[in-house]
Amino acid sequence: QVQLRESGGGLVQAGGSLRLSCAVPLRIFSNNVMAWHRQAPGKQREFVALITPGAYTNYAESVKGRFTISRDNAKNTVYLEMNNLKPEDTAVYYCYTNEYWGQGTQVTVSS
Repeated sequence: QVQLRESGGGLVQAGGSLRLSCAVPLRIFSNNVMAWHRQAPGKQREFVALITPGAYTNYAESVKGRFTISRDNAKNTVYLEMNNLKPEDTAVYYCYTNEYWGQGTQVTVSS
């Protein structure tokens, strides 16, 4: 059983920042694209950002310019830096790679 361990969620006011982390087993992390998705109440899970082993990144239009995905190869960890958060960013955020999902971490942005 592969475990992706997310952390860093919480409650923040609009305009604030949070950084999410996802620790990944080395054998999974090294050669795979890492991604973040999110699911808001009553909505389908949606793509947020991805990063390849070569550090190419791609973002959903709704978060471009505000969110930054990165990976630390020495720590087998992927991050999602979220700035200028908006109430519509409220969701459970999931780490994803190679068909494996994390348990999710709640992000709540108050207006």
